[in-house]
Amino acid sequence: MTNRTLNEMLVNLFNNVLDMEGRAVITGDFQDITNNDMHILEAVGIGEPKMMSAIATRLSVTVSTLTINMKGLEKKGYLVRERSEEDKRVVLVTLTEKGRKAFFHHRDFHKKMIKALMKDLDEEQKKVLYKCLNNLNQFLQQDY
Repeated sequence: MTNRTLNEMLVNLFNNVLDMEGRAVITGDFQDITNNDMHILEAVGIGEPKMMSAIATRLSVTVSTLTINMKGLEKKGYLVRERSEEDKRVVLVTLTEKGRKAFFHHRDFHKKMIKALMKDLDEEQKKVLYKCLNNLNQFLQQDY
């Protein structure tokens, strides 16, 4: 396998994941949101309410950029934003029932994708795959 072949495979994988995720996740009940919106819902999560600043950090965006998307998702009924009782400067975000359904729908796609990736790999191969993906992730997090 040449570096050029590996590069083409990575580019194709990236494009295919985005395309397939969009087709698999933005269906039926979730036609009114984008793939990007799904990732915002994922960052909010299903646990305790999250601060806008924590969500923005996780998504590597500014709070003002996130606020624009949050307004749309709130208007469509996917989440609720409320000021903290302890500190009125803090905005907390929680998924609604509709948002939770979208969250689980998106998570199921990712579970299926990981299952397909790990299929037929023994433990040693899984360790090598993890190491390769970790190396790639570290490279992608660098300031280039």
